[in-house]
Amino acid sequence: MLQRLISYWVYGGALAGALLLALSPLLLAGCSAPLAATFLHLPAYMIHQYEEHDHDRFRLFFNATLGKGFDVLSPLAVFVTNVPGVWGVIGLALYCAVDIGLGWALVPVYLVLVNALVHIVHAVIFKRYNPGLVTAVVVFLPLGSITLHLINQTGGGAVSSHILGLVVAVGIHAAILLHVQRKLVALQRARAAGAA
Repeated sequence: MLQRLISYWVYGGALAGALLLALSPLLLAGCSAPLAATFLHLPAYMIHQYEEHDHDRFRLFFNATLGKGFDVLSPLAVFVTNVPGVWGVIGLALYCAVDIGLGWALVPVYLVLVNALVHIVHAVIFKRYNPGLVTAVVVFLPLGSITLHLINQTGGGAVSSHILGLVVAVGIHAAILLHVQRKLVALQRARAAGAA
């Protein structure tokens, strides 16, 4: 069962994202505008992940481009990155934004903005579409920018909160690249040793 969850998580996520969007008027009644906008980052990310990961597109694309043809990004790595690494982080940040301070809402904001930037840079470097690019540009850039403005407008955007949001967002993306780089080196060494 766990293997099926690892392989097919994106479909449950897409359906959950659509349901969360449909229920958001009920769930967010009485929430402040910055908190409501922050909440929308979770279903937005789930919809984005469908564009990215349907039919294993992102993993295959990533392995072909950055992985140089090696299987550097496994289904397990994709699952861990996207379920606890995105859904879990956004959920935790929402709780912290409510219970500790609105500045924590900047974690999901920077998560979507950094992700959009990564998709755009990747498209420019490789001069082609990459899975997730459309929703990154059409959904993440406006949602992240509007939420950032709302948080700053209400005084929740202290410098330390911006730093925290950026560090978490960049850290998650850097951890993926570090994992992939280590795996690529190991696979290249194994191939070279096998050819010797």
